[in-house]
Amino acid sequence: MTERIEGHGGELALAALRAYGVREMFTLSGGHVFPLYDAAHKGGFPIYDVRHEQSAVFAAEAVAKLQRRPGLAVLTAGPGVTNGISGLTSAYFNASPVLVLGGRAPQFRWGSGSLQEMDHLPLVAPVTKHAETVFSPDDIPRAVTSALTTALTPHRGPVFLDFPLEAVFSVSDAELPALPGIVPVEPDPDEVAKAAGLIAAASRPVVIAGSDVYAGDAVDALRAAAEALQVPVFTNGMGRGALPPEHPLAFAKARRVALKGADVVVVIGTPLDFRLSFGDFGDAKVVHVVDAPSQRAGHVQPAAAPAGDLRLVLAAWADHAGDRVDHADWIAELRTAEDAAKARDAEEMAAETDPIRPARVYGELRKVLARDAITIGDGGDFVSYAGRYLEPAQPGTWLDPGPYGCLGTGMGYAMGARVSHPDRQICVLMGDGAAGFSLMDVESLARQKLPVVIVVGNNGIWGLEKHPMRAMYGYDVAADLQPELRYDQVVSALGGAGETVAKAGDLGPALRRAFDAGVPYLVNVLTDPADAYPRSSNLA
Repeated sequence: MTERIEGHGGELALAALRAYGVREMFTLSGGHVFPLYDAAHKGGFPIYDVRHEQSAVFAAEAVAKLQRRPGLAVLTAGPGVTNGISGLTSAYFNASPVLVLGGRAPQFRWGSGSLQEMDHLPLVAPVTKHAETVFSPDDIPRAVTSALTTALTPHRGPVFLDFPLEAVFSVSDAELPALPGIVPVEPDPDEVAKAAGLIAAASRPVVIAGSDVYAGDAVDALRAAAEALQVPVFTNGMGRGALPPEHPLAFAKARRVALKGADVVVVIGTPLDFRLSFGDFGDAKVVHVVDAPSQRAGHVQPAAAPAGDLRLVLAAWADHAGDRVDHADWIAELRTAEDAAKARDAEEMAAETDPIRPARVYGELRKVLARDAITIGDGGDFVSYAGRYLEPAQPGTWLDPGPYGCLGTGMGYAMGARVSHPDRQICVLMGDGAAGFSLMDVESLARQKLPVVIVVGNNGIWGLEKHPMRAMYGYDVAADLQPELRYDQVVSALGGAGETVAKAGDLGPALRRAFDAGVPYLVNVLTDPADAYPRSSNLA
């Protein structure tokens, strides 16, 4: 059933947004989009504003990731849109269903030099699933509904619409389309069965589950398949926590041992990119499971590659009736390696060193973070340690920039997380380099009473660049920051609070004060600049 609604362009857009479950708007004020604000203000639709447009898009992406529904950012014309493109690109790489609505200079004067007149579509089209200019108010409900359907259809991703000034300010009587629904992609049953047979017959299979397992609401199906086939599971991205750390098939520390010894590597819901050695696992056969055929890797020839709704694929695996090899010895071998790695990590996380080593920061954080806390990584070197030492206990509790690796997500993600989960701990893990990108948006959090905890690993350098450059050339340039800079005082000046910690023994009390503060609170931890996260180069 369709219905007709009357109103200006902002009211028409908001009606279509509400129908798809969108409940809030992230924005930075701009005159080109006033009708959208008017509709939201009159309709009791919350507006959260920021100090830089990229934070609005990152906040919308956090909502999209955490709640598995569309997130909305509204950006004014010209620089408003271009400032949001890094956020759009991150959402594109992360398959996040974000809708960006942009203002646009009036079409009837196009070419005359109106304020902020530019054609946004050529810029945003390469990093969106759909980009369109909506020239008539009558067409706004149709365009919004269609865009949101596209954003939510696997493989998910961001979409963009802009409205010329006269279209969004004009009043019209328009049709609000019925929601078309998202049709699951049916996987090829023969390919699904082939993959299940490979896993069941393997002596040393390994599963790596990524963000699309959470985004596709396939967490329960993953657990059922893993338990039925008795396969060890590692996770990355928002797949983290899909199996709780105490689950007998959940592993995190033994990945190197697992991938070196595996005869079948099953990658589910994440690309075969630099994070997974580009899909090269030696002599192991590769099974790559994706939520849409477009996501099949072109640079690797997997032994099996089911494409479709991950729940359907995993449910079929759980029901696999063929012969199965006993994996008990393999699981026991990995558990021995896992326990040994955990013991080493425990020593590092308790280290009494001066200056503080990053591992100790995470050792103290583990003591205060609740099981349902949302942890957000925004940084390079310091956040790499988080991936090693923090083990999310529940799915949908970990946010990082993803494979695009864009710094500056922190405050936007924090805003979206706080709006999504008002009663949970929200903790942003930030390098001192990353702090330079978005820390001004602490003011947005403080002003709108959105408390979060920010932990800055402050080593005074760009850690992922300084150490490799010195190793390659014997010197480094453009890799130093001010040592011991008082980022906590910046946050205090912006309406929050904070403190600097230089001694390992002071970390625990500082973190407890931060989570009790009720305002944005930054713990500025002076860490050892000589302590660099060990990793091979990902420059290839």
